[in-house]
Amino acid sequence: MQHFLRCIVLLFLYLGVPLCAQGQINNAEVGARAVSLGGSAVTLSDVWALSNNPAGMAASKPLELGAYAHNRFSLKELTTVGLLAVYPTQRFGTIGIDVQRFGGELYNEQRLGIGFAHQLGVVRLGLKADLLQVRVQEWGSRKAVAVSMGIQSDLLPKLSFGAHIYNLNQAKLAEFEDERVPTVMKLGLSYQAATKVLLVLEAEKELEYPVAVKGGLEYRLLPALGLRTGFNTGTRAGTAGVDVKFKQFQVAYALGAQHQLGISNYLSVGYQLKKEPQP
Repeated sequence: MQHFLRCIVLLFLYLGVPLCAQGQINNAEVGARAVSLGGSAVTLSDVWALSNNPAGMAASKPLELGAYAHNRFSLKELTTVGLLAVYPTQRFGTIGIDVQRFGGELYNEQRLGIGFAHQLGVVRLGLKADLLQVRVQEWGSRKAVAVSMGIQSDLLPKLSFGAHIYNLNQAKLAEFEDERVPTVMKLGLSYQAATKVLLVLEAEKELEYPVAVKGGLEYRLLPALGLRTGFNTGTRAGTAGVDVKFKQFQVAYALGAQHQLGISNYLSVGYQLKKEPQP
């Protein structure tokens, strides 16, 4: 009973932190790389872009797979797990699909998403639809479809721009008090300051909260070893992380510290299939 009450109290405190409402339903960043950069992922073009900004998928070359797990504050009830795949084709652009689950027995969220991306010159465009299900024990479940779109562009050889709108259709979860899935808008820049150094900066606005500023620095100590750190004014959290590349795998870990609630851990694994894309 004490553990249950602790979970409830922590959950309410967690939901009280701006830009962290409703568990994962507000499109929290995916992948340890994005987390360790303070959540600044709108300009990144990697396999995790499927969730962070689907436009970034257009830069993918081989088939890529990913798996991740995010535990907040050492509570299993605040754990997110997910799988995704991104597949580039010559005829239809890049296609991605992901599944995600957050929560425990009393409260949980599931997501099934499919996204498309296409490169037009220096511009990458992406579109994604998520089927969301929110379930509360004793109260049943609700479903909704959230539509998102994104854009990325290489403004200069070392400067990139990205923008993403999540749930642009303002999907409704329940008639009671007109409860809707949060709509989140992101706008950011990334700058390759040196061969080994990447700087990212992003602004995020959820309709009911003030603008949050996020930023981070990535330093590739070795081709196979990267270090990162970041900040997020919305969650008032600092982040750090590391990744290791070997053969076709990339294993990344991120650590987040929030002064009210403690430590969160994030682990993600990516895999690239070294084959030419097929039509």
